[in-house]
Amino acid sequence: MRKRSDAIIPLYQRHGFAWDADRRASGWNDRVWHDRFVALLPKGASVLDLGCGGGDPVAANLIANGFSVTGVDASEPLIDLCRARFPAETFICADMRTLALDRAFAGILAWDSFFHLDHDDQRRMFDVFAHHASPGTLLMLNTGPAHGEAIGTYRGDELYHASLDPQDYRDLLASANFDVLDARMQDASAGGRSVWLARRR
Repeated sequence: MRKRSDAIIPLYQRHGFAWDADRRASGWNDRVWHDRFVALLPKGASVLDLGCGGGDPVAANLIANGFSVTGVDASEPLIDLCRARFPAETFICADMRTLALDRAFAGILAWDSFFHLDHDDQRRMFDVFAHHASPGTLLMLNTGPAHGEAIGTYRGDELYHASLDPQDYRDLLASANFDVLDARMQDASAGGRSVWLARRR
């Protein structure tokens, strides 16, 4: 049976270029968290950007700060944009839910992407995070503020979002050996996003 969340990848396939243009035109109202993430990473660190979109502004900021980026997105148009913009970095067209690169990164991001997964897939993603982490790896993701689903629209198509309860995220992070450094629900400094920052034990 088809799930509502299954429509997300086709949506970003159809509207990837438009979404990228809209993202770049909207300003960067969540930069404060990305600057914090950058400040906590060691010099020259490798970062796995899950749901990297077109790479601007998040991957662009990481690269400008001297980090090595491996970006993953299931939208071919968005990965094509990343490869054109940042040819020295690695960009992979793949579904983050099944990613297994057999290497660890100093930082992992799942920004404005993780919340498109349904509840079960979100729970399973913590194994993916753990698989690509080593002791000290930073993880930053954003979620919803409470358990539920929310359906928006983008360019006439249904846009799916879901969230677990914050305590569920704390438990999942702990089970994957991540310590929460900070968690803020509906943070005004991040455009109302709910943000988790954690470090692997």
